[in-house]
Amino acid sequence: MQPGEDEGREEREGHEEREEKERPREEDETSYEGKSRGPAGSEGGDSDVGDARGGGGAGLDAMGPADGSPAHGSPAHGDQADGDPAAGGGGGSAGAGRASRIPPPRSSVEDTGLPLPTPAPAPLALEHRVLKSLLGAWALAACSGEETAAVEEHLGECGACADEALRLRGAVGLLHPPESLDLDPALRTRVLESCLDRRPPRIPVPEWAAPYDAETARLDALLQDIADAEWHAPVRLRWFEDDGPVSRRTTVAGVIAHLLSVDGLVGVALGLDDPLGGAAARVRAEADAAAAAGIPRGPDLPGPQDATPAGRTETYWRASHFPPTRAVRGPWREQSHHLVRTVAFAGGGSGQLAVDYGGFALPLRDSMLDRAFECWVHAGDIADAVDYPYEPPAPRHLHRMIDLAARMLPVSLAERRRAGRAAPPARHLVAAGAPGRSLRLEIEGAGGGEWLIPLDSPAAVASAEHEVAHVALDGVEFCRLAAGHVSPEEAAAGQAGDREAIRDVLFAAAALSRM
Repeated sequence: MQPGEDEGREEREGHEEREEKERPREEDETSYEGKSRGPAGSEGGDSDVGDARGGGGAGLDAMGPADGSPAHGSPAHGDQADGDPAAGGGGGSAGAGRASRIPPPRSSVEDTGLPLPTPAPAPLALEHRVLKSLLGAWALAACSGEETAAVEEHLGECGACADEALRLRGAVGLLHPPESLDLDPALRTRVLESCLDRRPPRIPVPEWAAPYDAETARLDALLQDIADAEWHAPVRLRWFEDDGPVSRRTTVAGVIAHLLSVDGLVGVALGLDDPLGGAAARVRAEADAAAAAGIPRGPDLPGPQDATPAGRTETYWRASHFPPTRAVRGPWREQSHHLVRTVAFAGGGSGQLAVDYGGFALPLRDSMLDRAFECWVHAGDIADAVDYPYEPPAPRHLHRMIDLAARMLPVSLAERRRAGRAAPPARHLVAAGAPGRSLRLEIEGAGGGEWLIPLDSPAAVASAEHEVAHVALDGVEFCRLAAGHVSPEEAAAGQAGDREAIRDVLFAAAALSRM
């Protein structure tokens, strides 16, 4: 080779090296699929095929310059040995100067311009005495997040503090006893009282009708909470008759039908529609037809007693083609609203209106208390049947109910004497209005008080100077006795004085009950 040719070749190689260094990196990049960009911008798929087959001279680098001189980086140039994996020959890899097919590393968050994540705060370094002083606040969940983390980390290391923390957590549990999720039954009464104290109603409800208004509202709230199937839950109505207990089996819906029927007595006295409608007349006509045909009257057929609470209830049940369902709640609640609204419009003077119960009569003011008492008692029967908690009435309402029962005791005692079920009065007669033997009835608890009960005659005047006996009962226990839910022998009563007089009064209280 001539010296001039050597110099020209060296000059060309140096020029090519400079161009190789100045060429942009993107022109030599090869895609992941194995295609490289050609000189004219076309995809050089054949170059990758050559590389995959291990041909070191294939591809763009294998193509020499236009004058036929070896290309830069070829084996002829002596830069790489044959069979070297880094070279194009033998190993099947890309030659020198070709970009790597491995994707470049991802950029760091510092290069994106986004805010850097906040590093986790270092735990507080607190002394043992400080951590121990924080145990009370930690048990009450009153520590900050950093203090809580420091205390809990310390509890895993210090057994004494862990025991103390356990005791404190137990004490905190005692400060927050579990509470029932059910609303307080007296909540509605308190809310209404608060509202009425701020703005009295234009037409106020008489005080003697307020217990009935409150108890019907409480029972209606109970009925709202029970399911459809619970309306058919069995309920046993209990009362005291003669000298022993009596019961009648029905359902929750049957109890509401009973209240609807008996409350109708008050409605009839006020001029409202009778909920029985023509049922009573129809059943009575059937009974009269049976009597005319010589069929003896059964104990369950109506007769002169069909105007009594028990008779009206049996009539309503017999007149229904199907057993009562939850549909009876609507008529009952509507009737209770009408009763309260009517007595409110009638004013306080209507309290003396007589309400006929078939065998006896009560003034309207006492009859409304009687209906409130029975509504509470039967609401308790329903609550027991569906396993629902039920509280006694408000103390002032309970006091009015107890007062009514205490005022009715002399009449009940006299009726039992006439029937031969009570001891006769004193040997000497007591004139009407004159003082006679008396029993002191002491009712304890909410709604309680003291009453002097005349023993010789309903017309006699009770007198503390003639007191011969003293009985003390809890208010709710006395109401259960008057409702026939507890027998006189089982009533928890404190007794002192004439035992016979005490027995007669307790049995007279139980005789106040009825279906």
